[in-house]
Amino acid sequence: MNLSKLSPAVGSTRKRKRLGRGVGSGKGGHSSTRGNKGQRSRSGNRRMPAWFEGGQMPLQRRVPKFGFNNPSRVEYRVFNLSQLEQLIQSERLNASQTINPAVLVEAGLARSRDRIKILGQGTLTVPVMVQAHAFSRSALRKIEEADGTAEVLNN
Repeated sequence: MNLSKLSPAVGSTRKRKRLGRGVGSGKGGHSSTRGNKGQRSRSGNRRMPAWFEGGQMPLQRRVPKFGFNNPSRVEYRVFNLSQLEQLIQSERLNASQTINPAVLVEAGLARSRDRIKILGQGTLTVPVMVQAHAFSRSALRKIEEADGTAEVLNN
């Protein structure tokens, strides 16, 4: 094999169409496929931002806005006790090990930046030690009823 003689497969490449090279070029002699007149047909039109709508009321101003977006809202990745029970029974989580965010990340159930909240839906039959950023009251009660412990992380 001679690397200096490599070339693309036949028919896989084409020459690009040269625009604006006269009427006989096959692609718009005077307008070069840009249409007739207007701001976008002139040179220098690439400086307009992609969202510019030619003076029409822009989309981000046409769409109604409502409600309040709290900039300091804390979002949690939630897990129910029934999910934890199911994961322990399927042996994706080890009941003898402390269940904390790092263990959930390692099992592929959460991302490293997620804050974890445990909710009380379902039952827990195995005593487990759970560390999370937040717990619902019913989850705390059910974990303690199953002789487990719950620890709130403060970061």
